Amino acid sequence: MKPASASLPREGADAAALAAGAELGLPEFRAIAAVMQEDARIHLVESKIVLVHSRLSRRLREHGLTRFADYVALVREDPAERHAMVVALTTNHTHFFREDHHFDHLRQTVLPQLQARARAGMPVRIWSAGCSSGEEVYSVAMTLAGDGPSSAAWLRQGDVKLLATDIAPHVVESVARGVYSASTVQPIPAMYRDRWMKPHGGDFVVADELRALVTARVLNLFDRWPMRQKYDVIFCRNVMIYFDDRAKAELEARFVDMLAPGGHLYIGHSERLVGAAAQAMEPVGQTIYLKPGGRA
Repeated sequence: MKPASASLPREGADAAALAAGAELGLPEFRAIAAVMQEDARIHLVESKIVLVHSRLSRRLREHGLTRFADYVALVREDPAERHAMVVALTTNHTHFFREDHHFDHLRQTVLPQLQARARAGMPVRIWSAGCSSGEEVYSVAMTLAGDGPSSAAWLRQGDVKLLATDIAPHVVESVARGVYSASTVQPIPAMYRDRWMKPHGGDFVVADELRALVTARVLNLFDRWPMRQKYDVIFCRNVMIYFDDRAKAELEARFVDMLAPGGHLYIGHSERLVGAAAQAMEPVGQTIYLKPGGRA
């Protein structure tokens, strides 16, 4: 197979080579970091300069630029490119049933409560915040649905909705499609995989019944949230590690406010609650928190 550059016109190949070799100096890095802090509250330290260079070299190539100084100037002038840069510098690493103790707790402790609410005619709302390409929200959906039609009946009969949000439009589109490679679905327990993942060419697609539960939307967690209802469960895992303590405290306090009394918050294994959220929530498991109080 020919290298990708072999199919480029000579001018395109030259531009690609120049962009790849463009030096990212500290002034340009700091300007980029300032935009990330302002727009997404992502804290970029100088040790990330190689990562930033790698991820943004493609943006330079797409615009035919050979200097990061020129790219920074473009970002300052062009809101669309500014957003594209933020998306390019966000991390979208996840997999099905990651940190499986969370799903054990969801199934054993929280699921009976959610089923009782649904059977009493009350809404059930779950939010996967920073959902990446959807493996998390569909892991939640499979946990709720169990391994067959009878265990999933309460979802069909009740008012149950899952929201998946991310700042990156391309991963939100992946959630809506619900299509995953054979290797990606391997971590799914067989009882769920056999029931809820359907062959789709050489890949697998999430069953229609589960995809119908999920609404995928683009959302910057530090913008105004359009949701008005309270949530029974919020997952926000391995997202806050990219924020400074001030941003973490602000976001966690908003999550607490968005949770219904008796609701649960799941965060990543290396994350912790800080500030007001730490005072308001009760730890009930490894990086699992309960908002005290019942919900009628």
